[in-house]
Amino acid sequence: MKDTIGKAVSLAFGLAALGKEQVEKVVEELVKKGEMTKDESKAWIDAVVTKGKETEALVERTAKERFSEFLKEQGLATKEEVELLKQRVEALEQAHHQQH
Repeated sequence: MKDTIGKAVSLAFGLAALGKEQVEKVVEELVKKGEMTKDESKAWIDAVVTKGKETEALVERTAKERFSEFLKEQGLATKEEVELLKQRVEALEQAHHQQH
């Protein structure tokens, strides 16, 4: 049982990166081999797909953070920083026009 759980966990992490269709194919094979019941397979597919989405979101967030760090290291402005500067320039222009 412990070995089966270990295999399932390893498989789950490997499958987390795959699409739902690929996950379903692999799980269908496990059901055919008798290593998993049909009910277990449905719950397991949902869990793996959810884990895959969570992993994808984490990777995306981490990539954005690292890219932002890279931009800062290179002395480049982010989109948000440029937008803030635009807003400040517009406010200064409005104040200047009101004075004249």
